[in-house]
Amino acid sequence: MALPRPLPTDPLAEAKRQWLAHGWTEAADGMTVVTSVMRAQQLLLARVDASLKPFGLSFARFEVLRLLAFSRAGRLPLSSVVARLQVHATTVTSTADRLVRDGLILREPHPHDRRAAMLALTDDGRALVERATTALNSEVFSRPGVNSTDAADLVAIVARLRKNAGDFTDPRPQPDPL
Repeated sequence: MALPRPLPTDPLAEAKRQWLAHGWTEAADGMTVVTSVMRAQQLLLARVDASLKPFGLSFARFEVLRLLAFSRAGRLPLSSVVARLQVHATTVTSTADRLVRDGLILREPHPHDRRAAMLALTDDGRALVERATTALNSEVFSRPGVNSTDAADLVAIVARLRKNAGDFTDPRPQPDPL
C-alpha cells in the first residue's frame, strides 16, 4: 500500500490552534485527544483492511473468526461473541450471517437454551483465519508504527480511558491457593 505524501503541517495542531484562538481553551486538549485517537484509528484500520483484503475479510469478520478459533471447541454462544467483541448483537448477527453464507462458520442450536444460537467455526473458516492472522501479524501487529515502550504507554493510557468510560472493571482479587 503506497503511503500518501505527508502534509506539510499537522492538521490536528492547526485545529488546536484554532480552538485556542476562538477561546475554547478548556476544550482544546480534549478536542485534540479525541481527533488524534480517531485519526490514529483510521490509519491503523487502513493497514488492517489492506492486510485482510486478499482474504475477503473485514476486521469485524476476522474478529469473529479469530474469537471462535481461540475457543476450546471452536464454538461459542452468539451472546458470548457479542459480549467479548463489545459490539451490538445486530452487528454480530449480520457479520455471522455473511460468514455462514461464505461457509466459514455454522449457526447451530444452543445445547441448553432453545432461544440461543451457537456459532461454530468450519474447517474452511479455521484455515482462512489462520492465514489472515499470519498476514496481520507480519504486516501490522509486529510493526504497529510505534516502538515497544510507546506501545505499552499508549495501551495503558487507552486502557485508563476505556476503564473510566465504563468499558471494563478490574478483575476481583483471586483467593490464595490452599
